[in-house]
Amino acid sequence: MEDYAAEGKSLARVNGKVIFIENAIPGDVADIRLHKNKKDWAEGEAIRFQSYSPHRVQPFCTHFGVCGGCQWQMLPYQQQLAYKQKQVADNLQRIGKVELPSINTIIGCDNTTGYRNKMEYTFSNKRFIPTDEFRKMREEGIVLPEGPTGYGGFHAKGVFDKVVEIDICHLQNEPTNKIRKAIAALALQNNMQFYDARLHTGWLRNVLIRMAATGELMVNIVLGYEDETVRKALLNAVLQQFPEITTLLYTINTKWNDSIFDIEPQVYFGKGYILEKLEGFRFKISPKSFFQTNTKQAEKLYQVTREYAALTGGQTLYDLYCGTGSIGIFCSDKAQKIVGVDVVVDAITDARENALLNNLSHAAFYAGDVIDVCNDAFFAQNGKPDVVITDPPRAGMHEKLVNKLLEMAAPLMVYVSCNPATQARDLALLGEKYTVEKIQPVDMFPHTHHIENVVQLKLRG
Repeated sequence: MEDYAAEGKSLARVNGKVIFIENAIPGDVADIRLHKNKKDWAEGEAIRFQSYSPHRVQPFCTHFGVCGGCQWQMLPYQQQLAYKQKQVADNLQRIGKVELPSINTIIGCDNTTGYRNKMEYTFSNKRFIPTDEFRKMREEGIVLPEGPTGYGGFHAKGVFDKVVEIDICHLQNEPTNKIRKAIAALALQNNMQFYDARLHTGWLRNVLIRMAATGELMVNIVLGYEDETVRKALLNAVLQQFPEITTLLYTINTKWNDSIFDIEPQVYFGKGYILEKLEGFRFKISPKSFFQTNTKQAEKLYQVTREYAALTGGQTLYDLYCGTGSIGIFCSDKAQKIVGVDVVVDAITDARENALLNNLSHAAFYAGDVIDVCNDAFFAQNGKPDVVITDPPRAGMHEKLVNKLLEMAAPLMVYVSCNPATQARDLALLGEKYTVEKIQPVDMFPHTHHIENVVQLKLRG
C-alpha cells in the first residue's frame, strides 16, 4: 500500500493499475481480494497480510474491524490528521480546479474517545458472528443456544438483520454502555422479544442516547408496537437503575425501517428535551433535532466559521441549511441581523425556540427551500445578505442553489462542509464570481475518515 486514497481506503499499484483497498494502511504488504476489476483501476480488501506498516498501532477497541465503525484505530491520531489534511487538499485541487491559498493545518480533537454526544444502538434477536469466531465454533462443536435470544449493539457492515453485540463502545462516555446492557438484560429477564429485521417481528428495536455538556441525559427507547404494561415495566426499571436520566422517551415504530423522522416520540419522564451549551449560548435539543455530535469540537468549528464571517456588527447574515440555528446564533453577537433558512420545518421550529432561549430579537428563521424562499419580496423584507454561511449535507448544494447564491452576490461567503469532494465541486461553480481566500479543515470524528472543512470566499471586484 503506497498511499491513502479516500473514504478510508488505501492505494496500491499493480502493473500500472491503481487498486483501492479496504482494511489496510500505507506501508502494509497484503494479499488482496478484488470486488471490482476495471481496465485502469480496481477495488478490493486485504485478506492476508505479509507484513504490517511501521505506522500501525494496536486498536484500543475489542470490536475493531467487526462493527464497521472507527475504521482508522490502527493509525496513530497524528497520522489520521495528516491523511485528512491530504484528503481536503486532493479534493479541492483535483475537483475544484480553482486557485487556492495555502490550506491551514487541520484542527484536531483534544479528546479522541468519548467525544460523541449522540449514539444509536440496535437490538436484535440475531447476533453477527465474525468469520474467525464462527470457524472456532465449528472446530470446537459449539452450537448457538436455543430459546429466546437478544443482543444490543451495531448493525454489522452490509448485514441488515444481525447486530454485532457490543461490550464497550468508546465513542460516548458512560453510562451509555451501561444503559444499553441494562435494557437488553431487563428484556431477556422478562421475556420481552427482540426485533427480527428480516421477519419484522419482535418488540425491542433501538435506543438513542444523547448527552449534553450541561450534564443532561436523554434516552429514547424505540419499540416495535405498543404494549403498555410491558412498556411501563421496562421504562420504570430503566429510570430506577439510572436516576441520572433527565428525559426518558419512547417511540412506537411499526415500520420496516429504523427511521423515526416521521414519528413523534412520547415523553415518559422529564421535559422531553435537553439543553446544550456552546460557549455562552444555549440550545434546546429535541429527540429528533440535528445537532453537531461532537460538542467540544463543534465550538472550534463554529469559532472558525465566525472568524471567517468577519462580522463587525452591522451586517445581515444569512444562515443557509441552518438546521436548529446553531451557527447563526453562535455568530449573533457580531451581526446586526440573522436570517436562517432550512427546508426541515421541525428544525426551524427548534431554531426559533433557540433564538428565544438566547434572548435574540434580531434573528428570524424561515422554513422552505432557499431557491424558492430567497426572492425579491424576501429580500425586501429581510434585506440582502452581506455575509452568507452555508452548511449543506454530504451531497453538497444543488446547482440551482449555487446559481441562486451567484445571483445574490453577497460580498462574503463561508462554506462549511462535511464532504470536501462535493464542496470542491460547488467551489468550481462559485468560481464564476468568487475567489477562495481561506481554508481550514477541522476533525470532528477521530478514528474515522470523515472530515469537516471551512472555506471563506469573497466576491470578485
